[in-house]
Amino acid sequence: MSSSVLYDAPGPKARVRNRIYSVVGTAAIIGLIVFVIMRLADRGHFESEVWKTFNYSNVRTTIRDGIVTTLKVFALAAVLSLVLGAILAVARASDRRAVRWLATGFIELFRAIPLLITIYALWVLFLTYKGDLGAIGTNNGFWALVIGLAIYNGAVQAEVLRAGFNAVPRGQVEAAYALGLRKSQVMTMLLLPQAIRSMLPTIISQLVVTLKDTSLGYIITYAELLYAGRQLANTTLVNGQYIYVPVIMVVGTIYVAMCMALSALATWVEKRGRRAKTGIAVAAAAEPAEAPGVLDPSEPLGGPATADDGPDEPPAKVNQ
Repeated sequence: MSSSVLYDAPGPKARVRNRIYSVVGTAAIIGLIVFVIMRLADRGHFESEVWKTFNYSNVRTTIRDGIVTTLKVFALAAVLSLVLGAILAVARASDRRAVRWLATGFIELFRAIPLLITIYALWVLFLTYKGDLGAIGTNNGFWALVIGLAIYNGAVQAEVLRAGFNAVPRGQVEAAYALGLRKSQVMTMLLLPQAIRSMLPTIISQLVVTLKDTSLGYIITYAELLYAGRQLANTTLVNGQYIYVPVIMVVGTIYVAMCMALSALATWVEKRGRRAKTGIAVAAAAEPAEAPGVLDPSEPLGGPATADDGPDEPPAKVNQ
């Protein structure tokens, strides 16, 4: 009987009990789902008139615009968070104590502050100094959401990259210093590329979190997908009731589809990285250009004497 580090292997009675618990739990979940569906059907949320609402062009346009604005925020916040994460990770590994402490304080501070508070504080700041911020002031909701997401996720990405730095074998770093490379060259040419490659699945997983966190924009009334769906549900009345449940189903399905697409990208990148051939290629085995000679102890090291070698010279006298 094998055992795990975390628990002992279950015996025959425990396996039977676990199967019973699994069957009962699955039946309970299925029953709950059926109950919820029946309740929604009784309230008329699955009637054809309700779902025909999504055939109207203005409804489709509202949802499309929400998807576009969500993807815009995500794309810009993702790029900024990756750049900020790389800068913070390099700064935290700096030999200068002031730079290292400043980067560490920034990372720990914004990882501890809830993201919603950061976004809301930036939004209020942009509203207060709207006239002095130029283009940022006119799009205060957009930039508050983008910068808030970039700061928080940049701090998280910095910790991910720092874990990647620690995963690089110490011998490689020592060899790089032995070759005369500077700290900046070791960081940019050795540590950072390997950290990104080894931690790429985690980096993309954090980008999925960034995509989901764009839904916090509805708090500051930015017209992303969740806010657009909320406005649509609040203004559409069918059969005497607002279509909250259908809108939640549609918007939730769109979010799930976008996150699954990004997760599929992470899986594809990871598999492609495993198949990639990196490093120095090994030369193919081949016959030597000239067969090596075999030493004959009966011949001198210079080889057998020939007619052109001249007369033999007496050996040099060796002092005893």
